[in-house]
Amino acid sequence: MARADLIIKLVEAGSLRNMKLFNKTVEAMIAEERSKNHNILADRLTDVLRESNKSQLFNNDNKTNTLSLNKNNQSLFFETTPNVFLNDLILEPKIMESINELIQEHFRRDLLRSYNLEPRNRLILAGPPGNGKTSLAEAIANELMVPLISVRYEGIMDSYLGETSNKLNSLFEYVRTRQCVLFFDEFDTIGKERGDTQETGEIKRVVSSLLLQIDRLPSHVIVITATNHPELLDRAVWRRFQLKLELENPSKKQVGEWIDKFQQDNQMSLEYSKRTLMDNLNGLSFSNLNDFGLDIKRKYVLSLPNSNMRKIVKNALDGLKGQFSLTELRGEDVE
Repeated sequence: MARADLIIKLVEAGSLRNMKLFNKTVEAMIAEERSKNHNILADRLTDVLRESNKSQLFNNDNKTNTLSLNKNNQSLFFETTPNVFLNDLILEPKIMESINELIQEHFRRDLLRSYNLEPRNRLILAGPPGNGKTSLAEAIANELMVPLISVRYEGIMDSYLGETSNKLNSLFEYVRTRQCVLFFDEFDTIGKERGDTQETGEIKRVVSSLLLQIDRLPSHVIVITATNHPELLDRAVWRRFQLKLELENPSKKQVGEWIDKFQQDNQMSLEYSKRTLMDNLNGLSFSNLNDFGLDIKRKYVLSLPNSNMRKIVKNALDGLKGQFSLTELRGEDVE
């Protein structure tokens, strides 16, 4: 059975003829029933809501044709079960604190609602590529035990821009009835500044439609957007998001944490002092560090049973020098 507060809101919406409150309440009920695997009831509620909205559209003489979500247009997104844990990530303490607060708000949403408050559900992640924006979105979904829905721009963006708006409507119609994390990677692709003179009026209308859809999402849908180019985002985007976090390249201290974690997780010593490794890996992104670790593991396995870890690490560091402008090895002699 749906929560008492939702039933009360539903009665309130009916008595006030408040369609916005009615839609929001039914969407929350559908999401709750799906989270309990009561899919038959959730589907019936979805059908009732869709018919109600159709009736409302006809009453308003609105002839807009929106797409229903079916197997043919599930190309709009990837829906995955997350497997990244928050503790797997190396984050700045302030960022970890902000994420934990967000998660606690959703775990204790009933308490918040008893005070007429809703948990925050809009988060923007900015920063250079390769520093865990996608992984953080997946970890948040995992901690909340909800699916991660990643938007596929190739399925959304259409040569006919009016169709792009329809596809966005279909996407948001789908996610509103699910407890999930909705993830927009490279959000600057679709959320560009509307003041850009190079963009067409239709593109600007798509951005306006997108922002309106985000505003209308119920709090059980957590929207996470990621961008490598925050300067390209429309100024109105920033006002929509309650949490704005910047994920920079790892500090030297975080590089040291990565080294400790790598050695512990893989039960192996890299045979160089931590300081020497920190000096030579400083400046890399987390993605680069992970690639470095995978390179070492491959070389180690392929050289069994006579693996020389010191030589393997030296070769991996030399390989990095060919790819990046890193400082010369300092500290220990690496010969």
